[in-house]
Amino acid sequence: MARDYNDQPLTAMRRSDRGVTEEAWIKHFLQQAAVGTLAMTYEGQPFVNTNLFIYDADAHCIYTHTARVGRSRAIIEANPRVCFSLMEMGRMLPADEALEFSVEYAGVTVFGEASIIEDMEEATRILQMLLDKYAPHLQAGEDYRPPVPEELKRTSVFCIRIEEWSGKKKEVADDFPGAFWYPSIPALASLQALVGTTPNSTD
Repeated sequence: MARDYNDQPLTAMRRSDRGVTEEAWIKHFLQQAAVGTLAMTYEGQPFVNTNLFIYDADAHCIYTHTARVGRSRAIIEANPRVCFSLMEMGRMLPADEALEFSVEYAGVTVFGEASIIEDMEEATRILQMLLDKYAPHLQAGEDYRPPVPEELKRTSVFCIRIEEWSGKKKEVADDFPGAFWYPSIPALASLQALVGTTPNSTD
């Protein structure tokens, strides 16, 4: 009889050999990853919001933010159950057969409940944590003005309390035959004039 995957625990994965159970690895990944995707549902319709975020190990939660008024806030107020996902790609792994082509990767998925931070002092603290993560070389009060109450009135700060998480990775030896990095084309400007400029361009 086929396995009923819908009846599995939230963190169950088909390839358990690629699962990561080391808590320190998962925490480090959450702390250094740049972007995460928040998954939400409203009346059976899924939505995602990809955004900057910060992981607070002491509070065991993830913080992110959006506009004060918008779909993400409306959905979370109606259904706080969420999933948060992060992924980074390593090298491409060629093979003799197309079906066997693969890729190195690392990822973490979090399940929990989101809430809106209403306390202004707490929201300010969290937004400063975000600034410290993404601009650690700049100092609040010296290089820029910190957030002020008027700005906070236009911002929704979300706390995702982590109930369960899972880590997963595929990592091979450095000397894997033919392994190569997918060429990274800088986004914007605007998509490099629709790929008129590429990383391999000699112009």
